[in-house]
Amino acid sequence: MPGIMNRIKEFARSPQGRRLTEEGRRMASDPRKREQAKQALSRLRKRR
Repeated sequence: MPGIMNRIKEFARSPQGRRLTEEGRRMASDPRKREQAKQALSRLRKRR
């Protein structure tokens, strides 16, 4: 599985990966988005 990890690292270093990382950080700092994420996770956990 080292190949998958290397591909993830390469993507994270790419301009698109950096853009998505920054967008995720902005969304995580928004209380409404954080609550939406919690609700989505709880729905997924209930299905199992």
